[in-house]
Amino acid sequence: MTAVGSMMSMAHDERADLADFLTTLSPQDWETPSLCSKWSVKDVVAHVISYEELGKIGLLKRFAKGWVVRANQVGVDEFAPLSAPQLLASLRNHLQPQGLTAGFGGMIALVDGTIHHQDIRRSLGRPRSVPPARLERVLGLVPGNPRLGAGRRIRGLQLRATDVDWAHGSGPAVTGPGEALLMAMAGRRAALADLSGPGCATLAARMPE
Repeated sequence: MTAVGSMMSMAHDERADLADFLTTLSPQDWETPSLCSKWSVKDVVAHVISYEELGKIGLLKRFAKGWVVRANQVGVDEFAPLSAPQLLASLRNHLQPQGLTAGFGGMIALVDGTIHHQDIRRSLGRPRSVPPARLERVLGLVPGNPRLGAGRRIRGLQLRATDVDWAHGSGPAVTGPGEALLMAMAGRRAALADLSGPGCATLAARMPE
């Protein structure tokens, strides 16, 4: 399997896992605030699929309407009228990334899909074990992703997973489960409770409030 094929396949499987999990949620679960600032679980699901059917013109209109920083919110707002079952059906129909999320060989869909799945899981107190190969792949993609701001948060720190074969950087150590390291790099303060090491204070100070 090629690297591109692997990422696209992993992105598909991550979306399938998310869809399966969403079938277990109650109506109240869908309205629960997620770890994504100001977004409910329903909003996060809307975001995951909000770019799938946008062509080049659609993308230009989306970004023109919301600029770069608000384009994601514009997409969530556009999907707000859909019910939870409708959003789930749309996700099922878009397990294979297309359009913007298929960019870089599926990297966008894989990284965003894994992080947002955990945004939902953690907010509901429903943990899971991310498949190790998938987790290691996503961990390796995040430090250099400028859109997530991970590089600034982890600069001068050594991150080391205790459950998968992954480490990054040098300096005061931050150790813990790979999933917690992933979420901390993505700016999720809730993940700090699962991490330890002399670098944790520095990492915490770089987190958004």
